[in-house]
This record gives sequence, structure tokens and C-alpha cells, in this order.
Amino acid sequence: MAKAPLLQLSDIALTFGGDPVFEDLSLVVQPGDRVALVGRNGSGKSTLMKVMAGLVLPDSGTRTAAPGVQVGYMEQDPSMAGFATLGDYAASGLDIDEAYKVDMVAEGLKFDPAGDVNTASGGERRRAALAKLMAEAPELMLLDEPTNHLDIEAIAWLENELKTTRAAFVLISHDRAFLRALTRATLWIDRGQVRRAEEGFEHFEAWRDKIWEEEDQQRHKLNRKIKAEARWAVEGISARRKRNQGRVRALQELRAERAAQITRQGTAAMAFDGGSTSGKKVVEAFGLTKTFDGKSIVKNFDLTVQRGDRIAFVGPNGVGKTTLIKMLLGQVAPDEGIVKLGTNLDIAVFDQTRAALNEDMTLWENLANDPELGVSGKSDQINVRGTPKHVVGYLKEFLFNEAQARAPVRSLSGGEKARLLLARLMARESNLLILDEPTNDLDIETLDLLQDILGEYEGTVLLVSHDRDFLDRVATTTIAMEGNGQAVVYAGGWTDYRAQRGGDFFEAKEASKPLAKKDKKAEKKSASGLSFTEKHRLEELPGVIDQLTAEITKLEELLADPELFTKHPVKFQKATDALVARQNALSDAEEEWLMLEEKAG
Repeated sequence: MAKAPLLQLSDIALTFGGDPVFEDLSLVVQPGDRVALVGRNGSGKSTLMKVMAGLVLPDSGTRTAAPGVQVGYMEQDPSMAGFATLGDYAASGLDIDEAYKVDMVAEGLKFDPAGDVNTASGGERRRAALAKLMAEAPELMLLDEPTNHLDIEAIAWLENELKTTRAAFVLISHDRAFLRALTRATLWIDRGQVRRAEEGFEHFEAWRDKIWEEEDQQRHKLNRKIKAEARWAVEGISARRKRNQGRVRALQELRAERAAQITRQGTAAMAFDGGSTSGKKVVEAFGLTKTFDGKSIVKNFDLTVQRGDRIAFVGPNGVGKTTLIKMLLGQVAPDEGIVKLGTNLDIAVFDQTRAALNEDMTLWENLANDPELGVSGKSDQINVRGTPKHVVGYLKEFLFNEAQARAPVRSLSGGEKARLLLARLMARESNLLILDEPTNDLDIETLDLLQDILGEYEGTVLLVSHDRDFLDRVATTTIAMEGNGQAVVYAGGWTDYRAQRGGDFFEAKEASKPLAKKDKKAEKKSASGLSFTEKHRLEELPGVIDQLTAEITKLEELLADPELFTKHPVKFQKATDALVARQNALSDAEEEWLMLEEKAG
């Protein structure tokens, strides 16, 4: 007997600002679904997710959740009014015997539950919202860009948690490796229509391109038919007017059909201009040592940056990646060591905090009040790499319309803000790019384009990113900052770094590549002892055992409170039952690991 769907949307219509976002939209989420929700920036992904969560009411249509099913939504900008700490917010709504889950999730996501909500950064607040959702463990999780503000280690932890969960989830993310590792189906929002494919994100681009090719063929056939019918009308309509009015009406209908077709949104006209050529050696650093707030950033670090290098800095949040880059640029003085900058450097910086954008000013004003672009005040012209352009015309090249040009920046989505910042950056000439988390919130098509133009850029790139796929596509050198002042230089991107290191301290498991590209030696070993599923389970079990052990420890600490039984007998019983269940699960996991280990041997 088929299971009832967890969530169903039927004939949903929604309009914002007079423009329809969705019309006649229907979709179903089944138990066990692992769905990627993809689409261009501004296509309505986050809006659709809020409709699914019941936070945005459609103009018409129905949202139906199965009885007893909890639908959890990770808020991007959660309201924490009334809560003193991030942990208080994350634990709200949980029973006392479940509150320990917040500490466990906080450790994996790397934020302090004791942090004050009034001084917490946007990233810390978002991690608290994600921790709240993970601790609540609803039957359906709606995750909107959960990897933003997470470092690679935390992304790996979250990836493993979602791999092992029994809950269904719908996931919006720009991280291709994350999507490939986790999803089994894809929802694609394209021009107000939602399509579903029963394949994960790994197959999305081939599916999308096939649909677009079929559309192009149908449009070509329609144009040929209109031309043929129009030729017939011109050559003899006066002689056949009475007999062929139906054919004339058919021609009008064909033209109306073509007019009604919604043209696909193009790609932004993105380009970096290398400008004047820098010296062959861009940066030389000798014996850099730096301690900041009692924490060692680097010790005796040497580096030579040559013109044309693409150098990626990777490591946990807070390890000092941005500080090291500022030292290399001469903006922060090292405690010891020497930095020599090359000649004729023209530096452009993409800041992950989007600090260069004024949220209260319009897009037009943000471009027309930039001294680096040679404009100020109410100018309607900007200097784009030496050529004057109208502000609106330039914004259109980055897929903004005239109405958006006069709207405040705060009205933009995260991806649109990133695109606007790229527009500012690309308007000027440079030969040294500093890109600090440039991929956050960008859609797949814009990411593809950014990767392509960085490949063609004649200057030098220093890059901070936690996007493994992006690192593989762009970086020629990776500097791994491993903490305690250790910064090691590796040739190549993320995968090359891992291969040279023989694994890494960031990730417990690697699931960023399609199965078809797995190492042949690993496949052979798997075939000789364990099936692929068994091998994956054997790799997974130590993490499961560690998690169960930690949960048991937390429950034993809770039950050690002598007043728990007398003051909270129901919670005491729940905690006792939970402890027994986890002890049994731990015993089963240990036996399963032993059996698989013996079989592998």
C-alpha cells in the first residue's frame, strides 16, 4: 500500500507586486524524498519553500500536510526576540530530555550556544536556526541555503547527518558537491513553472539542457509555420477571403502563441578586465608569523605568488584565512617576517559581508556613488573599464530590470546582491582579484559563468571559499590553514589537496563526486570483500557509534540529577526510555561494525 504524501501543493497561484510568481503550481513530497530545489536567482525558490512551510499564503490553491507530520523550516533571518542566548533559541520547543541535542548539533555546526543573540553575527544566527531544525528532527525538513556561513568541516558534518537521517528534505543550495552527495530528485523552477525529475542534482544540467533544446526546436518549427502561413496570406488572401477566414484566424492564433512564450533569462554579461599587467612576481612572503588575540595564525610561512596564479585559502571559520590575505597585501603587519608586493598592482576586492553595498540606497545609487568607478552624486553614467555606460543599461547586462534599478538593495535576494557586487567589481580594471566567499547565494548558471571568466582572467586571483566544486574548477594552488599556525601549500584544487594529504582534517567522509567517478582501486577492493552499500555503511558506522555514545553520556548526566525523578517524573521516564533505546542501538551498531569489519578482512 502506497504511503500518503508528507506534503502536497495543489493549483497554487501567487502574485507579488502585480507580477505572477507561480500559476497552477502543484507538487508532492513523499516520505523519504531527498529533493534539490533549483532555479535562477529571483525565480522564487525561497518563496516556494515558504509556501511549503505554510509561512506564505498563496492567492489561490491549497497546501495539505499529512496528519501528525511536522514540517520544519530553516529560517534565513530568524527572530530571536525574548531569547538571551543562541542555545535558548535553538532549544525552544524541545523537551528537557531532548535539549542535549542542541549541544551536539552546535558542536557539529561550530557555534557557541551560550552566545548572546544581541551580538551574534548573521552567520551565527543562521547556524542557530539550522541547529534548532536539526534538533527538532521533523518528518520533513525545508533547508534554504544551509551551507552558507559554514566551513568545509561543518558542511561535511551536516552532509553526513543528512545522509543518515530518515526524514525527508527539500534543499536549496549553491554547493554542487553538497547537492550531488545528498539528492535523489530535483525540482526545477523555470519561468514560473515547476518541473520534477526523479534523479538527483548530478543529472540536472543534462536534463535542463535537453528541455531547452526541445523548446528551441519547437520554437523554430512554430516560426517556420508562421512564416509559411503569412506568405500564403500575403500572396492570395484577397481572392480567398471568404473561404479562408478560419486559416487567417489560425495565423493570428499562431502569432499569439509565439507572443505568449516566455523567453528564457539569459546569462549576465560578466567579464573581468585584467587592465595593465602586473609584475611577474605579485607577492613574496618570507617567514611570516602572526598571533592574533592569543591565537597563532601562521608560523614561519613562506609564499611566492606569480602573475596568473589562482590561489585558494581553505580552513575552518576563524582560522585566519582573511587575516593571512591581508598580511600578503600589506594591510596587516606580521609579528615577524617580510612581505614584498610586486609592481603595478591594481587590486579589486569581493567582500563576503557585502559591506560595499548600502542596503538603504537603490541599485542605481550604489553604482552612481562609487569613487572607484569615477562617479558620484546622481550621475546616470558610470565608467565601465574605460567606457562610459548608462547605469540602467549596465544593470540590465547583469539581469536587473529598470524597476529593480530604482529599488533599494535590501529588496534583493542574496544571489542578486552578490550579482550586484560583481557588477561593481567588474566595472573597474584590475590585475589582482581578492574573492572572499564569492559563491554564496549565486545560482548555478552564474557560478558557471564566473568560473569561466576567472579561467580567462589575465590577472592573479586570491580566493577564499568553502565550495569544493568551485575550488576544483578554479584553483591552481591550495593553501590549507590547519590551525595552530600551520599553513601548508598544495598544488591544485580541493581534490588534489586531499589526494596529496592522504585525506584531510576537514571531512569525515567524502561524497562530493558521482559514483561513476569513484576510484577504480576502491571499487576493486569493495568488490572483493564488501558490496558498495556495505562498504559505505562500514565507513559510516564509527560516526554513528560516536554520536550514540555522546547521546548516552548526555542522558546519563541528565538522569544523574537526584531531583529529576521527584520534580519531573514524566521527563525522567522519557529520558530513561531514551537511554535504553540508545544503549540498544549502540550495541546493534557495534555488532554490525564488527561483522562488516570481519567480512572486509
